[in-house]
Formats: sequence, structure tokens, C-alpha cells
Amino acid sequence: MTKEQSDLSERAQLMLRALIDRYVLDGQPVGSRTLAREAGLDLSPATVRNVMSDLEALGFVTSPHTSAGRVPTVQGYRFFVDTLLTVQPLDHRAVNNLRLELSLDQTPKELVESATGLLSGITQLAGVVTLPRQEHALFKRVEFLSLSGRRVLAILVTGDDEVQNRILSTEKLHSPAELQQASNYLNELFAGKDLAGVRATLLHEMQETRTHMNSMMVTAMHMADQVLEKNQNEDYVMAGQTNLMGFQELCDVEKLRKLFDAFSMKRDMLHLLDQCIHSDGIQIFIGDESGYRMLDECSMVTAPYSVDGEILGVLGVIGPTRMAYERVIPIVDATARLLGAALNQKE
Repeated sequence: MTKEQSDLSERAQLMLRALIDRYVLDGQPVGSRTLAREAGLDLSPATVRNVMSDLEALGFVTSPHTSAGRVPTVQGYRFFVDTLLTVQPLDHRAVNNLRLELSLDQTPKELVESATGLLSGITQLAGVVTLPRQEHALFKRVEFLSLSGRRVLAILVTGDDEVQNRILSTEKLHSPAELQQASNYLNELFAGKDLAGVRATLLHEMQETRTHMNSMMVTAMHMADQVLEKNQNEDYVMAGQTNLMGFQELCDVEKLRKLFDAFSMKRDMLHLLDQCIHSDGIQIFIGDESGYRMLDECSMVTAPYSVDGEILGVLGVIGPTRMAYERVIPIVDATARLLGAALNQKE
């Protein structure tokens, strides 16, 4: 932010806030007369136009068409969010309503799906939640079942009784008896240990003591490493994408196609969400700040969720840049805290 932008007069700040509030409401460019009324200032339209010209020179507003009024720019929204916005936490009733939707009877994945649905339903935007990182989960048992050729089905059960299936490729054919031996060995060695510790032990054992292992132990270690390596792949759950069709700036068929393509490119989305995991609290990307062209006309508001101080994932909403930030931010913040608390009860 330049010095000129940071030194914006109180009157100009009031008018910028009034313009953004009005534009968020109906998506229409805001004219001088409307703006003077909305700002509650006893100013002539000419004075308002002069202030608007100053805001336009600073890059905070722009005129989409000649004499059609002004709309906020990405820079205007950023100044608004960073300087003018006062966010109030959700009241107790709203928090309790959210808490009731996150049932403790649900598995971690079901809790994530519920949180995603809550975010999209309450905000009427697209909700997104990454699945909890698995490093904290406990290894309960693993089973290997022979498939055709050299393929093996690995069934990993974690401490919360969540079952994950993986298809593995082995260097040679293995009999059912050999696969049973391998699973017995791993279950005896690792039962009750967290997945991060199991993977670290596997890597160490394969590097340091392979010469002292028999063929069954080597096979077991390799298959377990494949299972846990695949388990490192992150994923996310999304809901409410069709809500975005209700915003005129996004409802163009070509824009929607590009936007939905962006949602389907999980690697790019996960890269963006991963940046949010490492942030402290609420993170907001406005327009092209995300670095992804397909999201240039969108904003993303996110917050990490954690258990016992360990960040497990991130959740948030995606909508047009003219979203109601003042309302969305506390909803995202509260949902992140409640999801972390619900997952903590599963520990």
C-alpha cells in the first residue's frame, strides 16, 4: 500500500466503505447520489464525484462504463478488508447451531463433509475443507489381499476405525500365505503407533538394516511404505459450487466452465489451500492475489483447523470478490474452531 493510499481521509474511507457495502448488496455500479445517501454524509453530488475521482486515482474504484457509477477494485477490497472492516464473532446461538451440525457420531471424513455443507449452506458460496492430515492417526492394522497379476489390495485400518484401501504393485507374485505373514509382521511391529512414526521407522529400517531382514520382512516393509506413501496424498471435499451461478459476474458460461475446471484441478487447489495451512488464522485471497488466473474474479476466505495445537487441515469458502466479508469471516473462523473441537473428541 502506498503512502497516499494509507493517508486516505476519513471522508473518503466512509465513502469507500459505503460504496462496497452497496455493491456487495446488489452488484450494480454505485452512482454519486446513491453513495452520498448511503454514506450518511450531507455532501453535494459534485463533492462526491470529486472524492470518487480521488479514489479512482488511487486504484480503489473504477468506472465500468462512462457515467455508470463506480465499482470497487481488488485494491479497494484489500484496503477495505485490512483497514475498514470490523469483524464481530458469531453470537452464542449461531455457534451452538453450528456445533449441533457437527455430530460426534461421525467419522473424521463425515465431519469434514458436514463442515463443507455447513459452510456452503450458510454463506451460499462454495465451501471447501481439506481432509485431516493423517500423520496423527494411529496404525491399527493392515491386511493384504492378492489380486490379479502382481497387484495387491492393502486395507489400512486406523485408530478411529477408518478404513482406507490401496492398490499396490509388487515386484513379484506373492501367495496368500506370504501376504498374511507380511501383515502379521507389520501389525505386531506397528499396532498403536502414529502413522508419521511408522513411516519414519520404515524409511530408517529399509535404509539401515535391510541386510539383516529376511525376504518376508523386506516385502512387508516395501508394501507398508507404499501404503503410507499413498496415504500422504492430500484431498479436499467441496460443496455448493452451483451457488456461484447465482452471481451475475460469474454466471457467464465460459467463466463458469473455467471456474469449475479450476475446482477439478486438485493439485492447483491443494497448493493454494496448503499456503493457507501455514498462515496464522484467517487468510483472505482477493481476485488475482491467489495467483491462479481462473480465480481472478473470486475471493477465498480460509482458516486452519487443529487438534491439540497441531494443524490438520484448512477450510474456507470461495465466492465472488463482492462477497460479504464481514459476515463470511466469522462463519469460517467459528466453523474451523468447531471442526477442530469435534475431531479432538475423536482422539
